[in-house]
Amino acid sequence: MLTAALVATLSGCTAIVPMEPADDANNPGCADVIVRLPDSVGGLDRRETNAQATGAWGSPASVLLYCGVEVPSASTTRCIEVDGVFWLVDGDDEPRYILTSYGREPAIDVVVDTEVVGATPVLIDLQRAVSFTTPNGHECTDLDDADVIDSSGR
Repeated sequence: MLTAALVATLSGCTAIVPMEPADDANNPGCADVIVRLPDSVGGLDRRETNAQATGAWGSPASVLLYCGVEVPSASTTRCIEVDGVFWLVDGDDEPRYILTSYGREPAIDVVVDTEVVGATPVLIDLQRAVSFTTPNGHECTDLDDADVIDSSGR
């Protein structure tokens, strides 16, 4: 009976998501983010990863987070603001989007498969954790052309 219960328990486990850490994954600011990552984003459950300063959600993993990526400098890439956090949006590999935090250090990449989940709900759910990174003074320069998303309804 115990063996059957153990097999049933283990078969319900999901595999660890293999990931590579970003170059600056050892940045202490990444630890502040990782310990605050939510259990779910966009309705997808969090998964265990095998790399420092990373996060994954969904089965199969449809949202990946890498803390400690290269801090972006001034850019002409589309920029959005979600609950006070700026994000550069790379949709070159649509429907997979790479969203890079902008104006904060350490920088974070969030990779979203938009065939599974929308990028906006994911960024809203990650906002609290990402807000623990340090602002570096950079902002989206033309907010008149940027998408500004405020989940509080203000």
